[in-house]
Amino acid sequence: MKLVDIGVNLAHDSFDADRAEVIARARAVGVERMIVTGSSLESSVAALALAQQDAGLFATVGVHPHHAADIDASHLPELLGMAGQPGAVAVGECGLDFFRDFSPRDRQEEAFRLQLDLAMQTGLPVFLHQRDAHERFVAILDECGTKRPAGVAHCFTGGPAELSDYLDRGLYIGVTGWICDERRGDALREAARHLPLDRVLVETDAPYLLPRDLEPRPRSRRNEPMHLPHVVRTLAALMGETPGRLAEASTRNAEALFGL
Repeated sequence: MKLVDIGVNLAHDSFDADRAEVIARARAVGVERMIVTGSSLESSVAALALAQQDAGLFATVGVHPHHAADIDASHLPELLGMAGQPGAVAVGECGLDFFRDFSPRDRQEEAFRLQLDLAMQTGLPVFLHQRDAHERFVAILDECGTKRPAGVAHCFTGGPAELSDYLDRGLYIGVTGWICDERRGDALREAARHLPLDRVLVETDAPYLLPRDLEPRPRSRRNEPMHLPHVVRTLAALMGETPGRLAEASTRNAEALFGL
């Protein structure tokens, strides 16, 4: 199967020693293209640098809600400059995280609106993060009205009700190895049964979210994009699809959303 990993933190320092080998292992199992996640100003620069060195890599540029206190409107020109560079295919990772609250909630909302504005200015889709903030998240998306940008609910972990809200707003749904976790993945597994093929995307969020049921488990517990086919097989079974059909659909959706 040929796949696009739409969310991999390939600029993370855990890959510094063997990044080229990680990419090679992914491609050996069919993960031909990867979108490198930018989660801060610094990591967005690093993601872009990787994307510009390899034709099969792309980048998101933006600031995760954990780092929302680090930006304000004065950073918009810098973000606009990055969003216009070759290899940039989305704005984000942006959104709200009221679970950790590493940044004050008002600053998270300010940074989220700023990046939605950036997406609307550039025409890029948004790479979205939401945790324990569903109602505020949806309300801020709705503030965009008919100009709301296309996007993906990255690392979706919710149930059918949240899924319905996101599908109603035209979002794609990014599914990670969370689907493989029998301890906390029940809501997502139930939602997967209602997930249409034309809205599904797959991702590893590596080095995070190593599939819990992966055998053998790597000693380091570091996730890699080479494990994406495992996620696809698990998700396909829950959706009542073949892995091949799901792979084709998710690749087609990634190409459409990110303009690959």
